[in-house]
Amino acid sequence: MTTAYIVEAVRTAGGRRGGRLAGVHPVDLLAKSLDAIVERSGIDPAAIDDVVTGCVSQAGEQAMQVGRMGVLASKLLPQSTPAVTIDRQCGSSQQAIQFAAQAVMSGTQDVVIASGVESMTRVPMGSNVTLHMKEGLFAKAAGLEEKFPGINFSQFVGAEMIVKKHGFTKDDLDRFAYSSHQKAIAATKAGAFEREIVVIEIETAEGTQFHAIDEGIRFDATLEGIAGVKLISPDGALTAASASQICDGSSAVLVVSEAALKAHGLTPLARIHNLTVTAGDPVIMLEEPLFATDRALQRAGLTIDDIDLYEVNEAFASVPLAWLKHTGADPAKLNVNGGAIALGHPLGASGTKLMATLVHALRAQGKKYGLQTMCEGGGVANVTIIEAL
Repeated sequence: MTTAYIVEAVRTAGGRRGGRLAGVHPVDLLAKSLDAIVERSGIDPAAIDDVVTGCVSQAGEQAMQVGRMGVLASKLLPQSTPAVTIDRQCGSSQQAIQFAAQAVMSGTQDVVIASGVESMTRVPMGSNVTLHMKEGLFAKAAGLEEKFPGINFSQFVGAEMIVKKHGFTKDDLDRFAYSSHQKAIAATKAGAFEREIVVIEIETAEGTQFHAIDEGIRFDATLEGIAGVKLISPDGALTAASASQICDGSSAVLVVSEAALKAHGLTPLARIHNLTVTAGDPVIMLEEPLFATDRALQRAGLTIDDIDLYEVNEAFASVPLAWLKHTGADPAKLNVNGGAIALGHPLGASGTKLMATLVHALRAQGKKYGLQTMCEGGGVANVTIIEAL
């Protein structure tokens, strides 16, 4: 079987809801990352076999197959470049990486861009859910009602269930959230994100500016301030401060075969070592990364101690905390440059976003193995293991 390599990985800096990227159409936002991946890798645009794009809210400006629209808006990709848009909820663009790798590993394609985009300002979360809905999302789905009577399938409910099941306190969640900001602040000040970030030119009231720093980072964050944020549910432990931030952004990863490396004179950043996806309980749905990681490590012939860095999406603080507890992983290796609580979670773009951070962090630190996982709606989870080169 052919080996799949990552040649380049980029992302935009996150934009807060209504913030610096609010004026950028999601199609143009995606095109920025697609052009950057082509330019930085040096790949001949005509050699790209496909573009696989993750996007969750495929409505409004993100409708009409946004991946294809991003290709057409690109300054570098020819209109002959195919594209497809996929939805595996928060793991959409991580699945895009895995589909790209599977295409390369099968020998059916040699050069594939995995990408993601989400403008949560311009296409609010849930926009594609509420259209024409009168009685609730699954009110008329008899098969679901029979198996899960009265269940709302809420990610927030699942996150609170994890808190109770694993015995976390509000203080545990608040401290984790604070550490996410502290790590993101340190990484930003050290220039750790410069290699991965695509600078976006934006128009503001003050004139043309350049968006290059994640807008969600609270540079003045304090533990006391985070602890003082109002509970989302009166009988719960989570707050907006211990949940991922709504975010605008795009990202992309170039996946190629060994033949493509040679044919185009490309230098790989990493080798894709394992691709895993599992599904479990759709009610406590955000717990699945724990069990997906077990399976991925077993299939890869590795232990958690073999992994040098982990990227576990911070959808809610309870998810990575439960993952650490379950796996026995070293907290010092987790989300070393901060996570979605500080940097934002642009839904469909988060998979390729996290991979960009993981690849460049491994290489910057001279480390070998990296593992990425995230919880996804419906109780699904992807795990991708890479080996930095």
